[in-house]
Amino acid sequence: MGKRKTKKFASMKRMISLKDQRIKEKDRTKVLAKKKKDPSEIKEKEVPKYPSCLFFQYNTQLGPPYHILVDTNFINFSIKAKLDIVQSMMDCLYAKCIPCITDCVMAEIEKLGMKYRVALRIAKDPRFERLPCTHKGTYADDCLVQRVTQHKCYILATVDRDLKRRIRKIPGVPIMYISNHRFNIERMPDDYGAPRF
Repeated sequence: MGKRKTKKFASMKRMISLKDQRIKEKDRTKVLAKKKKDPSEIKEKEVPKYPSCLFFQYNTQLGPPYHILVDTNFINFSIKAKLDIVQSMMDCLYAKCIPCITDCVMAEIEKLGMKYRVALRIAKDPRFERLPCTHKGTYADDCLVQRVTQHKCYILATVDRDLKRRIRKIPGVPIMYISNHRFNIERMPDDYGAPRF
């Protein structure tokens, strides 16, 4: 039997010395020491820009008729709960509601196949407003988050926990969800007459 090679403990990589001929002249000079920061210097800090429609957490662009962005699973859960989407939205908000569906959400429902043909028929309802997408890819969650961030005039209807968590980080966007066989709304300003549960 031959000898076993053992790894050297605490071995370091070899480094080329600064005097080596392979190193170019400009690289041979040692890096200058960092400047010490002046304590009297004004500190610059980048603050995220908030849209003018927000007055603290209060969104002034929201108002009847409400435009509600609908997610795929929201349609599926409303079918399971035997709820008419448009009528239940009006019952929840006490105002006219226009459900909006993006191309990405439509593509997601179409990809699900024959099992979700009822959801597809509901999504193609003429009462639903169709919103075209200009971005690449068809991932619906990213599309909805991007649209809600750009335009603060939407309420997002979803049952997806991860999407809800992402939307809660964006100020001024109410979330509609399904619980106890009815639609409820979260983070809606009191003045708009939405019921509190």
